Amino acid sequence: MKARHRLRNSRQFLLITRTGVRSARTHVAAHLASIGGDDETPRVGFVVSKKVGNSVVRHRVTRRLRALADAQIPLLPSGSGVVLRALPGIADTTPAELAQEVNGALSRAREKHAQKQARQNAAANG
Repeated sequence: MKARHRLRNSRQFLLITRTGVRSARTHVAAHLASIGGDDETPRVGFVVSKKVGNSVVRHRVTRRLRALADAQIPLLPSGSGVVLRALPGIADTTPAELAQEVNGALSRAREKHAQKQARQNAAANG
């Protein structure tokens, strides 16, 4: 994943998780929100808590999530931000299961985001 696609600002993490749409699966939750900014590049961040495992396990999970999210970046709305939050038990999933969960969570989050944007546009236009 390129550096320009990384979410690094804690305020943006907070904004996305609090105001964005959420879609969860068994081992991963995806939060998606419009963050705007100077460029319209989608950004992705990861939250992997100590409940997932020790440092080695958490970094392995983050690498796996980063690889899966990298393939999804072209599908994300421009100017959006995504936070992928790992849930306990994620370290024991197979790569195929994890890919299915991440892709499913992001797909549903994109649908919810589009619905939310449509409702906001309808309300703004009368």
